[in-house]
This record gives sequence, C-alpha cells and structure tokens, in this order.
Amino acid sequence: MYIKNLKFSLWADFIERDYLDNEFKDLIDRGVINGATSNPAIFKNAILTSSAYKEQLASLSSLSAKEKYEAVAIFDIQKAADILKPLYDKGDDGYVSIEVDPYICDDADATIAEGKRLFSQINRKNVMIKVPATKAGYEAMQELTSSGIPINATLIFKKDQAIKCAKAFEAGVTKNGAKVDTVISVFVSRVDRALDAQLSENGVEVALSGIYNSADIYSAVEALHVEGCRTLFASTGVKDDSLPAYYYIEKLLAYNSVNTAPVDTIKAYEKDGGTNKALPIDAKIIENHFEKIKELGIDFEAVLDKQIADGLEQFKDAFKEIMEAL
Repeated sequence: MYIKNLKFSLWADFIERDYLDNEFKDLIDRGVINGATSNPAIFKNAILTSSAYKEQLASLSSLSAKEKYEAVAIFDIQKAADILKPLYDKGDDGYVSIEVDPYICDDADATIAEGKRLFSQINRKNVMIKVPATKAGYEAMQELTSSGIPINATLIFKKDQAIKCAKAFEAGVTKNGAKVDTVISVFVSRVDRALDAQLSENGVEVALSGIYNSADIYSAVEALHVEGCRTLFASTGVKDDSLPAYYYIEKLLAYNSVNTAPVDTIKAYEKDGGTNKALPIDAKIIENHFEKIKELGIDFEAVLDKQIADGLEQFKDAFKEIMEAL
C-alpha cells in the first residue's frame, strides 16, 4: 500500500519492456507503486516506438498480427507479474492488468473465452483481465469471476455502470465460493476535458466535474460492500498546466481505493503530493455542482455516454493500428 492507514494503492498506468527491467523495479522497491495497468493504447505506443520489441517480433514472422501482438503483450505481462509477485504473495496487491480485444466488447461469449484463454496462457495468479463495462461485459465479468479470475472493469464513467459491475462481481464471487479481487476503473480527467472550456466561459469552477462524478461513484461502490471489490481511479494524468501534475491523485485519495497514473504523475505525487483523505465528498456539494451544469443546458448524462463511446473507439483504433503495423 502506498498509504497503509487508508488502504490506498498506487499503480503505474504504463507497460514497456525496458521500463519493466529498470524504473518499474525501482518504484516497487521504494514502495511507491504496488501494481500496474495496461490498455491497447499503452501497448500500441510501446510496441510501435520501442526498439526493445524488434528481436522478439522478428522471431514471430510466421504468426498472424493478433498472434504477434498477444505473444509480445503476454511476455510483458508475465514479466511485470513476476516482478510484482513478492507484493502479491504478502497481500499487497501486486496485480498487473491486460485488456481483452476491444473489438469483442459487445460479445459476451467471445469476451469470456478470450479472458479465460489469456489468463491461462499468462499463467500468473496476479493478473487481472480487463473487461470494458458494456452489457456483454457485465455478463463476462460474472462468468470470469465465478471462475476465480481477477477482473479490472474498465471505461466506467457512470454510476449505473459501476453498480452493474459490482453486482456482476458479487454474483461471480458468490458462485465461486471464494474471494476474487476486482477493481472498477472510473475514468476521471476525460470528463473535465470535455466540459471545462464551457464551464469556464460561464463562471463555473473547473476541474471538479471529473472529481465529483468519481466521488459519487466511489460512494456507491463502497455502499455495496462487495467482497474484494475496490474503486480504481483511472485517466488521472493532468492536461491542464494550471493544475499540479498530481491533482487527480491527491483530490481522490480515498479509503480502500486504487489510483493508476502515468509514471511522471506518480513521480510528481511522490515528491509534492499530500496524503490526507479527500473522499467521501458531501453529496450536497456534488449535487450543487451538477445543478450548475444542468442550468447551463448541458446534458451531463449525454456527455458521459459520449465519453464511453469515444473511449471504446480509442481502444479499438489503437488495437487496429497495432494489427496493421504487425
């Protein structure tokens, strides 16, 4: 745990082979991070820009593009899982996540099959299979957790998504009969990027919509008391230079939670960030902020729906670029 009394974990939202061999180990050894996450966009940047993959890819020339991608990604996930295993063994998270093919996000059977296959091929207990929070995704989450597979539910922007994820986990854990660790990844900064220009023009305080939306979701998840399930705050890198780099970590510090952030954001937080609990936030404060948004004629639910759709498309686009390049 980064902050033990809060049971707060800090994970690195980054995977790249040279990094795993060097800086990743240093951050773990110093107790700064105790987990890691990945997604198709992260793997796209790593595979297509780092020379660390050239030798392995050269040996995979006879495979299909997806087989090449999986071979490379599985190697990195196994490496990260092995480095994190001492933390996992002592109950201090030690998880690394890998996402299923985003093109099957609306196919429950395909998601279940791929999730089980990836978990088996990686063959590490401290791996979380990442599943987008779609209608098919909820079905897959229940089946995968019932099989004892840890799950990272991703692309959550709305409270009803989070509740459906938590209930799917609860049903899966009940069927499995044993604790299965799960996280519900709530995306934060993208909400502010979608709204802040308009809010600023109308005198409404900015850089709060993502915080308040995430705080509301966190409270809803905590109220369900699903064993082994935590809120994970994602999309926590800052794009507004007027904010501290660690803004979305410090402002979302909460008991029994995880924050996954870019490495530079983590370094900034380690250097200058505070450690006081920031959540929960009073429901009236949250309600007042969103009432101001409503008064401006902004349909916040529609904004969130667009973020969900855009997020899925971004992951699909990144996956497509990898496939074309390989």
